[in-house]
Amino acid sequence: MELHDLKPAVGSNKKRKRIGRGPGSGKGGTSTRGHKGAKSRSGYKQKIGFEGGQMPLQRRVPKGGFKNRFRVEYKAVNVSLLETMAEKNNAEKITVADLISAGVVRKNQLVKVLGQGTLSHKLEVEAHAFSKKAEELITAAGGSIVKL
Repeated sequence: MELHDLKPAVGSNKKRKRIGRGPGSGKGGTSTRGHKGAKSRSGYKQKIGFEGGQMPLQRRVPKGGFKNRFRVEYKAVNVSLLETMAEKNNAEKITVADLISAGVVRKNQLVKVLGQGTLSHKLEVEAHAFSKKAEELITAAGGSIVKL
């Protein structure tokens, strides 16, 4: 095999479509845009969701539901996580600041402690809200809760 024998694989090289370059190209005249109408002209831009004059989907489907303006959103933290944090740091008190520094919660998030897992350490837990089960687990282990 010599350099002059090299050829690309069959079907790997495809010729570019040269639109609007005269009748000899087969793509001259209307330049594959058809005859007349908005789509044949330059500057044509279809509105998002336009369905050719048919009532568009976003107007056919009715609006539903509502957004509660007074909803309070909490970041859930389970008792099992508090247990592992207490073991790792030998802590008797876990505050929101501790959770933020551990990367569990962001600075402006409200914290709610949920009751998944078990608790063997006597902990003083500080949070914005507690579930009933979490309260029971913490107090049963001899700890206390502080609501912010």
